[in-house]
Amino acid sequence: MWRSRLLNLFVFAAFVSRASALYGASSPVLQLNPNNFKSKVLNSNGVVLVEFFAPWCGHCQALTPIWEKAATVLKGVTTVAALDADAHKSLAQEYGIKSFPTIKLFAPGKPPVDYQGPRDVKPIAEFAVKQIKALLKERLDGKNTGGSSEKSSKKNEKSASIELNSQNFEELVLKSKELWIVEFFAPWCGHCKKLAPEWKRAANSLKEKVKLGHVDCDAEKSLMGRFSVQGFPTILVFGADKDSPFPYEGARSASAIESFALDQLETNVAPPEVTEMTGQDVMEEKCASAAICFVAFLPDILDSKAEGRNKYIDILLSVAEKFKKSPYSYVWTGAGRQPDLEKQVGVGGYGYPALVALNVKKGAYAPLRSAFELDQVVEFVKEAGRGGKGNLPLEKKPEIVQTEPWDGKDGEILEEDEFSLEELMGDDATSTKDEI
Repeated sequence: MWRSRLLNLFVFAAFVSRASALYGASSPVLQLNPNNFKSKVLNSNGVVLVEFFAPWCGHCQALTPIWEKAATVLKGVTTVAALDADAHKSLAQEYGIKSFPTIKLFAPGKPPVDYQGPRDVKPIAEFAVKQIKALLKERLDGKNTGGSSEKSSKKNEKSASIELNSQNFEELVLKSKELWIVEFFAPWCGHCKKLAPEWKRAANSLKEKVKLGHVDCDAEKSLMGRFSVQGFPTILVFGADKDSPFPYEGARSASAIESFALDQLETNVAPPEVTEMTGQDVMEEKCASAAICFVAFLPDILDSKAEGRNKYIDILLSVAEKFKKSPYSYVWTGAGRQPDLEKQVGVGGYGYPALVALNVKKGAYAPLRSAFELDQVVEFVKEAGRGGKGNLPLEKKPEIVQTEPWDGKDGEILEEDEFSLEELMGDDATSTKDEI
């Protein structure tokens, strides 16, 4: 019995020993820890691929020989490194590591990028080379991407974080369609002072991608109370649903904030909309500013009934969801409800339902010449996004009339009152009857 237990203990110890050292001293993979992470990764002038792993993770163990081969293939081109996230939990948490293995690419002056491709040498190497080419292009174009000169200039760089107050918060944040991450701070707060340079770095790095702002709660107690801020700093995320902000609870480092913000940018895209064209205001809001406005002309409600109309609208919603990251808008109108628009885009020649890609700024349109079905509409949107083929000019700016919105119900056929021959013929019928 004791021999069996001893053997099991020996096997377990051997397994632990093997698992805890996925990359030995002779491995081509650079082993990272909190002491060298900044110098080898954050301050590197080149691209660095980092695997965050746990020794006990089976997928990590399976990746080990592939990662070592990738390091050998990319030797002299880029650095391939690994961090034991189980042993260095706080460092892993800074980058939002929640599963293993997680692979991130670090490039000078940029937030880390997640690698989500196949776990094989070729796609990993191709991903790294693609990022290296982008870095080289930026340098050839004269953009700073790292180095001491950039660090010294960044010390004097103005923060891209926007100062928010009770006068501008509603307009800038709550009415915005953009993602906002807002720090509520107090000037005397030590933790806030510590966060300040990290917040500045994150704001500048995320400029033109995600909006970062800050509220001085000593001066803006009304905003502090409105959003139930009870401690400093409090960081709230205002995504697609501006009425329900939620707290950021990650690490208070620039890299962690940047990674989180870019993840949120993917998940907080506003839900797609398909709007009925009921007047000029809809045309201005949905079509005038959109890169492409897709306008659907649906059959009369008496022809399709509510069920049929909703099926067409559902197709548009599915397309809008598929292309939700593209600057497109989607509107619809019932047959004959917008006669001038129909005339200018030649809908009568195609019948209903019909769909056109409309570019108001350029005064051009392109009609869908295939069936109004999901696959065909998806291909039509793709083609329009590539520039389209056979675009036609609009004669003039379409005249949009004000109409009542659809109530969601089937149409009603108006029944005429019964009438007599006398009512139809009037006096003639009466005189004819008298003669008879």
